[in-house]
Amino acid sequence: MGQRALAKRLAPRSLAVAMMLWAAPALSLDQLTFNVAGDDALADDLKSASLLAAAEAEGRTDPRDLVATARAEYERLLNALYNLGYYGPVIRVRVDGAEAAEIPSYRVPNSVRRIDVSVNPGRQFHFGQARITPLVRGTQPVDGFETGEVARAGVIRDAASNAVDDWRGRGRAKAEVQDQNLTANHATSLMNARIWIDPGPLVRFGQLRQLNPSYVRAARIRRIAGLPTGEVYSPEKVDQAANRLRRTGAFSSVAMREGPLNPDDSMDMLLTVADMKPRRFGFGAELSSLDGLGVSGFWLHRNLFGGAERFRFDAALSGITLGLGNLDAELALRLGLPAFVGTDTDAYVMAEADYLREPTFSAYQGEAGAGIKRYFSSTLEGELGLGYMWSRVTDSQGTRTFSLLKVPGSLTWDRRDDPLDATRGSYLAVELEPFYDAGNGPGVWGTIDGRLYTAFGDDDDFVIAARVQAGAVVGPTPAQTHPEYLFYSGGGGTVRGQPYQSLSFPAGGGNRIGGQAFVGGQVEARYKATDKIGVVGFFDVGYIGASGVFDPVNAWHSGAGVGVRYDTGLGPIRLDAALPVHNGPGGSLLNRVQLYVGIGQTF
Repeated sequence: MGQRALAKRLAPRSLAVAMMLWAAPALSLDQLTFNVAGDDALADDLKSASLLAAAEAEGRTDPRDLVATARAEYERLLNALYNLGYYGPVIRVRVDGAEAAEIPSYRVPNSVRRIDVSVNPGRQFHFGQARITPLVRGTQPVDGFETGEVARAGVIRDAASNAVDDWRGRGRAKAEVQDQNLTANHATSLMNARIWIDPGPLVRFGQLRQLNPSYVRAARIRRIAGLPTGEVYSPEKVDQAANRLRRTGAFSSVAMREGPLNPDDSMDMLLTVADMKPRRFGFGAELSSLDGLGVSGFWLHRNLFGGAERFRFDAALSGITLGLGNLDAELALRLGLPAFVGTDTDAYVMAEADYLREPTFSAYQGEAGAGIKRYFSSTLEGELGLGYMWSRVTDSQGTRTFSLLKVPGSLTWDRRDDPLDATRGSYLAVELEPFYDAGNGPGVWGTIDGRLYTAFGDDDDFVIAARVQAGAVVGPTPAQTHPEYLFYSGGGGTVRGQPYQSLSFPAGGGNRIGGQAFVGGQVEARYKATDKIGVVGFFDVGYIGASGVFDPVNAWHSGAGVGVRYDTGLGPIRLDAALPVHNGPGGSLLNRVQLYVGIGQTF
């Protein structure tokens, strides 16, 4: 083969190699140096703020990106130094020896091998004068805005912002910074700061003006929002009005902003809403190796009659095992009517039908009722209703019919940071239900559920969660009480590792009956091993009394285990494995591990 033929064969390969070399990114940034005159703490603060340090950590190598980042470094470090009270710094950023600010954008080098950052912060400034006027009577500037303190730029901004917010909180909706005089004396290293606030006039709420159409009627939107027209302006009342609209679930977004002042110093609020899709459906599942499979689903309409009415239909099956011995079925309807009686009082109508096959009884029953729900604050709400339930029960006492008129009431105080995966806060729910049974007379049933969450560690990686439950029913004897008003223990909601509702009392003929009092406790130690995976250790205990908490006829049991949580972003998927620790009457100390699967934390 001749040289010419060989050249023809090699030419395409040579061209391909050349193209690959041309397209490959240049290797860049072999070294980043960061020199700060002063103490190590200042150097650490500046490195934390540095854009170049972040670029190095991310492994960026593109020369144009690095040069652009180097140019932005001046302003970034300058702002960081101002926030630390240094107002006479000298900052140099060299890219392969050339000052970054002097590199033309049209002559960016093909590679960047070394970047040197040097900072001479100069002397730290302190406040000589620090005055802001006028202030709302009884208020003070933010901490640090006073003579002798370090003159941090962030403190100056916060002082001005807080003063304006204080005036707005007193009804001066148009308060603003009128003027400021900031003087840095480099000879004395003193900063004199004078800020003048213009409070503006006292403003009252005008009308709520909706800027875009919605499938929810405008009159209903105004009623639900409950903007207090004629009252003195308050930012908190604006937030409350927007949150009332959000909690209906009819809107995907709610934005409320201030309009211009009217001649009478009233101010209209301008509202923009976006409707949610009116219909929604969902499903859930929970699995226990003893209790079996539970499945549920719902269909929801968020705006049934055009007034943000919330109609929901639920269906559920639980206790699905091979023998279907503990199968429960439930159908439920509920219609919620927002702002039915005043702005923060909703109403509801409900109906429910159940087929229950519990370990100690079986029942066919139906219930209907209505009531109101009151929002006392963002963390406290309550319900009060009136209902009727008919039930045909078969248990240790034979087959009986119950006809119950009841008045269910509840208060819920929820201060958790996340209801599905709380790390801090508390939760308290109290239920009280007086009832009258046509066959057995009056009675009162009640429960309390308290939870507390405490986080530890720099990133709240370790959480201790504790729960206490208690309940009692008074009035009829245990034999005369509807089995749903009696208390049992065991299973995922009370004591994991024990069979579902296994803690009960013998009632003759091999049958069992629940108690009229219950106390239960659960404690979990939760550790977040990675961003997605958490591990849990837990211990649960349950106690029942035959006719009261201190009844000499009582029983208790406990269980313990470990679990895994996988964070889906919407809530953790949980898998728990548990064994009995102390066994009570009616259960058996099983050797095999019992499993519980569900969505969300146990409590």
